[in-house]
Amino acid sequence: KQDLQLLGLVASIDPERHGVKDSVLQAKGASIRVVMITGDYLKTAVAIAKNIAILQPDEGEEAACDCAKLRPGGEYIKEDEMDALTARTRCFARAKPEDKMEIVHSFQRQGLVCAMTGDGVNDAPALHAADIGVAMGIQGTEVAKGASKMVLTDDNFCSIVLAVKNGRVIYAGIQKF
Repeated sequence: KQDLQLLGLVASIDPERHGVKDSVLQAKGASIRVVMITGDYLKTAVAIAKNIAILQPDEGEEAACDCAKLRPGGEYIKEDEMDALTARTRCFARAKPEDKMEIVHSFQRQGLVCAMTGDGVNDAPALHAADIGVAMGIQGTEVAKGASKMVLTDDNFCSIVLAVKNGRVIYAGIQKF
């Protein structure tokens, strides 16, 4: 193989679903903190998180982390360190199933109501541990659906934000009554 010339490189990324960015912004406006936990590499996860407004364009590594930070040397960091890390991080990359569960437990220790979405067998432990496990009804595995308290029939994050909005309207109406 000689006399070869590099003509170019091709890279691809799955585009975000229509309406997700607006839903993330609506959630933020409703005091809901949206956190992304993914198995993707950190740079890919940060790019996606910026595209859908989980991270701001000028934010760097302080708001995102590789889950290896949670378990340096193989052991998880102390609970207070974990809680401090999860309190400031909105994008977790290279997450293993047990990392997802540790993150959920950390949010719960902080007194937060934690909803977790997922579709695979690897998400099932965290879906079950979350206050509200939300499985994907179309792409989701039966294991994920069984571990969850709710199943989205359209696999759309926007449906969660709409449900919270409608639930708050109903709750306010009950309180007024």
